[in-house]
Amino acid sequence: MRMDILIRPETAADHPVIFQLHALAFGQENEGKLVDLLRQDNCYVPELSLVAVLNEAVIGHILFSKIEIVESADQKSDSLALAPMAVLPQYQKTGIGGKLINAGLAMAKQLGHQSVIVLGHKDYYPKFGFEPAEKWEIRTHYDVPSEYFMALELFPGALSAVRGVVEYAAPFSQI
Repeated sequence: MRMDILIRPETAADHPVIFQLHALAFGQENEGKLVDLLRQDNCYVPELSLVAVLNEAVIGHILFSKIEIVESADQKSDSLALAPMAVLPQYQKTGIGGKLINAGLAMAKQLGHQSVIVLGHKDYYPKFGFEPAEKWEIRTHYDVPSEYFMALELFPGALSAVRGVVEYAAPFSQI
């Protein structure tokens, strides 16, 4: 079945639908609450909150927000976090998540961002070029196996001089 999916930036009218979409995809409201909090934070990049639309209905959402990779008090590097991403359950495993990721990565690169960090499925994100962040000596405060904490250079060598601990925006610790 061919689906004509439109990927576009979210609008204010999409906000309640995006909240509900995350609740349905994850079976809880935490991710929707996180999106709402991130929108109010200075880490929010409107062009990097994208929706997948099918027949005028929002069926998927992805958000990239600004983070820092901190090596020391005076050595910090900007990056992006890919989180959260959701697709309505009935459309999962149809490639919509991949379309959202690819569109988001392309927009992030177009906006001049250098890299993206994701805490996600070890068998899914490598398809998009993500590799374990430990390759660049990039770590997280979260207690997760290293193969689930990944990074992607949007430009070759973008992480070559970067190392340290990822500092997520405040909303991530509020949920």
